[in-house]
Amino acid sequence: MTNALITGWGMYAPSRVMTNDDLAELVDTNDEWIVTRTGIRERRIAADDETTTSMSVNAARDALAVAGLDPAELDLVIVATCTPDYPLPATSVTVASALGARHAAGFDLQAACSGFLYAYATGSSFLASGMYRNVLVIGVEILSRFLDWTDRSTCVLFGDGAGAVLLQASDQHGGLLGVDLFSDGTGCEAIIVPAGGTVRPASVETVEARQHKIRMLGSEVYKYATRQMGESALAALRNAGLTVDDIDQFVFHQANLRIINSVQRQFGIPDDKTFVNIAKYGNTSAASVPMALVEAVGSGRVHPGDRVLMVAFGGGYTAGGAVIEWTADPARALLAPGEQTRMGRPQQSLAGAAV
Repeated sequence: MTNALITGWGMYAPSRVMTNDDLAELVDTNDEWIVTRTGIRERRIAADDETTTSMSVNAARDALAVAGLDPAELDLVIVATCTPDYPLPATSVTVASALGARHAAGFDLQAACSGFLYAYATGSSFLASGMYRNVLVIGVEILSRFLDWTDRSTCVLFGDGAGAVLLQASDQHGGLLGVDLFSDGTGCEAIIVPAGGTVRPASVETVEARQHKIRMLGSEVYKYATRQMGESALAALRNAGLTVDDIDQFVFHQANLRIINSVQRQFGIPDDKTFVNIAKYGNTSAASVPMALVEAVGSGRVHPGDRVLMVAFGGGYTAGGAVIEWTADPARALLAPGEQTRMGRPQQSLAGAAV
């Protein structure tokens, strides 16, 4: 049986830091209000010259370096994002070109914050089928360019970032053990960018009404996400033939610390089995899970033979859970030529800066 193993991993976080105090200069909020309700203390904001492609390439280069794979050997590049560089063409093709992946097919996948898990499941299926041997899966967002910085219900939540994994076909045991993907279109307007598509094409009126910015029904999303994250986790475990007690590390979508804590309490998951980095990055949507996975591996929380459960919930509504058996030696990242966690140019605060 052919398994899809993670052999390389990497992430990119823009160097520009926006703290809660910085946000308080733009909108009526404060650090205590944000931390109490979300667990977020700061987030990263892409520089003016950074794009979804450039951030993807930075994360992907690290993943390829960890695996020791030449980009020319890639068969497929999948980019999960709801903030592509352009409506057309797909970001995946510009990423592949920048990497030098001359023989790779490519497509984008949009499932909001659940996008990486959808892309991971898709990439694993291509390998299991025997069609491809090397698949690069990227979750990336520049959400800051779709935020209304006068709306504190949304602008405090989101940040920018990218995470990538390289999947390779192998006869070795491991990789994806169980997966469950879910959607419920009745919640499609709960997290939405109203304009820019075929329903409301861009116009002077849509721009003036800020309809190209993210809008969210926060309380409804919170209630639905808290329930669905748990249900998606259980479904993935059932499909893997495992229980909560069989999991060594839980990597949840970093949307809201209260949601993560709620799922922990529901299943009795201890803190040492739950990786959390939301305080540093906020909600990076499709980049959230891969960035958390990369940092969990880098901090010594994941070891060969460990079973990891990744769970996400996003706009649509969409959700997904994936149980994997980790097989790679985390020390491989230390031997890669570049930094395994890229942080762009030297950090700077955004206090008083226009965004």
